[in-house]
Amino acid sequence: MKTDVLVVGGGPTGITLGLLLARAGVRTLVIDKEADIYPLPRAAHIDHEIVRIFQELGIAESVMATSRRSSRYDFLTAGGEVLMRFEGMDRIGPGGWPAGNMIHQPSIEAALREGGRKLDTLDLRTGWTWTGCREDAAGTVSTVTTPDGETEILARYIVGADGARSPVRNAAGIEFDDLQFDEPWLVIDTIVHDPERLPKINLQICDPARPTTCVLMGEGRHRWEFMLKPGESAEQVLDDAFIAALLKPWNVDGAITLERKAVYRFNAKVATQWRKGRLLLAGDAAHQMPPFAGQGLCTGLRDAANLAWKLAAVLRGADDRLLDTYQQERDPHVRPIIAMAMMMGRTVCITDPAAAKARDEQMLAARGQPPAGGLGHQPFSAGCLVEGSAGAGSYFPQTLASEQKLDDELGTGPWLIARSKTLPSNSDVKIARTTTLGEFGAPLEAWLEKHDAEAVLVRPDRYVFGTGAPDALLRAWSDWIAPKSQPTIGP
Repeated sequence: MKTDVLVVGGGPTGITLGLLLARAGVRTLVIDKEADIYPLPRAAHIDHEIVRIFQELGIAESVMATSRRSSRYDFLTAGGEVLMRFEGMDRIGPGGWPAGNMIHQPSIEAALREGGRKLDTLDLRTGWTWTGCREDAAGTVSTVTTPDGETEILARYIVGADGARSPVRNAAGIEFDDLQFDEPWLVIDTIVHDPERLPKINLQICDPARPTTCVLMGEGRHRWEFMLKPGESAEQVLDDAFIAALLKPWNVDGAITLERKAVYRFNAKVATQWRKGRLLLAGDAAHQMPPFAGQGLCTGLRDAANLAWKLAAVLRGADDRLLDTYQQERDPHVRPIIAMAMMMGRTVCITDPAAAKARDEQMLAARGQPPAGGLGHQPFSAGCLVEGSAGAGSYFPQTLASEQKLDDELGTGPWLIARSKTLPSNSDVKIARTTTLGEFGAPLEAWLEKHDAEAVLVRPDRYVFGTGAPDALLRAWSDWIAPKSQPTIGP
């Protein structure tokens, strides 16, 4: 069996990567060891940037139809005082969608897989277990166990999107940089029968007696998380009577039904290598973080968006060095997010009463304000971009006009947006003048004016490649993307 890219792992990161590759014309095989989608909730949150990716894949509206929004995210003392508050989670973010969206992961996975059935270039096989591979000059040969026996798959590249225990990462001998966060928590997911009796915002209860999380999920669901105390076992806290006692102070008896209960260890780790030859890592195989910032799933899907267009370009003949920019960009992007999640976790997870009292006094004196920068993400400082140009490496906003969105107007792939009256032509880049973009023109003009730029080139993942003169931007883009070798996409 032959393919251009083999994606090991059919969860949200793997299937999103597969869809993006297939839509770019790359023959892609996604395999997953499970026979079907895991039916119970796991991830609970996606942000505006992820919904924008779903917009490109044609599933944003269906995802948003069952998601819910919380206006804020509060960290409270045991007595209910606000230690830290993140506001505006229900406002429109730079991606053109609400900043924070609480979701039901199995529904999203089902929508993604349904989208894949419409693409001839994407093949999804379930119940297939990846057991190892070897590399040669032409590509990789993977050994896979299927319901019909063992088979070999020839692929130009392999992406391990196969979770925290990643067989692909282990086979490549890639180690983790352990960031030293390890706490056991009980996670409880519930079906909601009376939403009026549940909190309408997301909460972290910083109670040293029992640190607790209470958050919305997709429509009709709610989640609680309780930190385990020293000496408590998983068997003990998973007992229904123990869970009922934990939920009693919330006064939700009869308002909810237990759907899932599980004990997790919240960790923070980053793979030391995201690429080793023709093997690459994405999602939990490349990084793990505690859930307090709601960015675990988001980070994996950003990996997919960053990697997909680069793999497609390399398979069309672009220099292989383009793939080296994947970790160069994503690793420094991921680590501050993990640091934010760890800061939130360490704020919540204090169980010593004296230390909790000192924390409360210090944070209350700061008037409940979140740390500088909030939940925003830093621009790339190096990678596939015009280093030193204004805005390079930053996220390019999706402007809205009369219920229309910029991405729908300009389509997929790279864009060159300019104020110039005369523009060069380029068959591989969508070129547009602000004066011809109707209601979108004014906000795009404002963005260019803010960055003192004649033009901006936006990458397919909607990060800014660079700003400057149109001709110079196209030449710089071509230096990265133009074929340097014989393309490998195709039969």
